[in-house]
Amino acid sequence: MNVSDGAHGGSCPCYRNLRTKYFEQMEVVMDTRVSVNTYPALFRSADTAANNKQKRYLALLRAEYATLLLASILSSNLFSDTTSLLLYAIIFLASVTLLLLRTKLKPEQDWYRCRALAESVKTLTWRYMMRASPFVDEPYVRDPLNEFTHSLNQLINDNRSTLEKIATSSSADDQITDDMNRIRKLDLKHRKDLYDDQRIQEQRNWYANKASINRRSARIWVLIGVAAYTTAILLSLVRLEFQEWRIWPISPIITFASLVIGWTQIKKFNELAVAYTVAAQEIGLIRPKLVSVNQEDQFSRFVVDAELAFSREHTLWIARRT
Repeated sequence: MNVSDGAHGGSCPCYRNLRTKYFEQMEVVMDTRVSVNTYPALFRSADTAANNKQKRYLALLRAEYATLLLASILSSNLFSDTTSLLLYAIIFLASVTLLLLRTKLKPEQDWYRCRALAESVKTLTWRYMMRASPFVDEPYVRDPLNEFTHSLNQLINDNRSTLEKIATSSSADDQITDDMNRIRKLDLKHRKDLYDDQRIQEQRNWYANKASINRRSARIWVLIGVAAYTTAILLSLVRLEFQEWRIWPISPIITFASLVIGWTQIKKFNELAVAYTVAAQEIGLIRPKLVSVNQEDQFSRFVVDAELAFSREHTLWIARRT
């Protein structure tokens, strides 16, 4: 017997098989990037619908604000001919129409509901891929598959009205994708690494990035509002010296400043910046707990707790929006 081979297990078939399996799984982890296509068709449909509803809601708001600003410009002394006055009335009619359309369609409510559905499916998917409760590993794969299918059916039954609003482009795709099953087959260590990198860190980075964006946006819009009000004040002071001038765009500038305030209130930049910062810090407290996890049942409880924390943050996000 070759002592060197025996010590290193180089000639042992069991060792070679374990080593081969290990490197195969390492290759799977390195090649695996959880993307939109990894998730079930229901997620992709709800995610697309949420993005579209958000864009529609913001587009209607911008159009409504634009008509109000244009009406303010036409109502000033800059324009006094018959055509301008007629256009002024038409623009006001368009503004009222946009308001009624936004009230009727309620795209913001559809946006929130579709986003909530998408995030619920995402949470179920991560539990399934990580073999967490209620999709714990069983002697036969059929049990977790059936449980996951049942959970999706439950979501569908609970969100019938929302399903009428979602996109149909992905409705014919798989609800349980090959990537989901491929990730589920990974051993505990590689699933831990994947969950840490592409779920916990991804969520933390998302919240930190959004906090930064909202904080920067809040500053920018405050500066724009201050600049508008300062301009209106200066024009008012100058008007005292040149009262014979007929053209003074003070009213449109004040309208613009008011629209800036309305926009910042709707977008809630400061409030969301604080909330996202807190969420990023809280998620940062979740990550260290993963180090002590070394058994399947521990990992299952960890994933369940983490996903509940993510769901709680999203619920609070919806509450802040409504």
